[in-house]
Amino acid sequence: MDMNTSDESLALAAAGGDRNAFGLLIARLHDRIFRLAFRLTGSRADAEDLTQDICAALPAKLAGFRGDAKVTTWLYRITVNAARDRMRRQNTYRHKAEGWGDWEVSRRAAQAETAERLDWLRFAMDALTPPELRETVVLILEGLSHAEVAEVQGISEGTVSWRMSEAKRKLKRMLEAEQ
Repeated sequence: MDMNTSDESLALAAAGGDRNAFGLLIARLHDRIFRLAFRLTGSRADAEDLTQDICAALPAKLAGFRGDAKVTTWLYRITVNAARDRMRRQNTYRHKAEGWGDWEVSRRAAQAETAERLDWLRFAMDALTPPELRETVVLILEGLSHAEVAEVQGISEGTVSWRMSEAKRKLKRMLEAEQ
């Protein structure tokens, strides 16, 4: 094959497996594909990616080339369709990313609120006096029953209940004082 061979003949030969014909066809048409892709996407990077994708898919697509139309017309149709698909995928991705962004903003706000509450709780726990109150609350928060806390601290269950009541009262007063 030489430079005088028509694009259509090169396409049919390439569809039949002729690598030289394929290489020559790509050399002839690459810049046209890129120019059209650039005009369709408006972005050099997107046009380069689209051109690369089309050239990579071209061997498989050539199997469907029947020679009824000019190769350039056929290839322009492929490029336009590929650009539409790319834009559709980008819009879908952008839409999903925006939704993800909203979710992430909400997640971070909830995380910040939780951290703020935990900071307040740490401060409040440090302020609980006497230390036995704090110890009782910590053991209860660890999931121990009143009976288990009583056993650990060597006190009665009634005392555990009183300490919890007293701790709640003090924590409530601290919260009200802040508000």
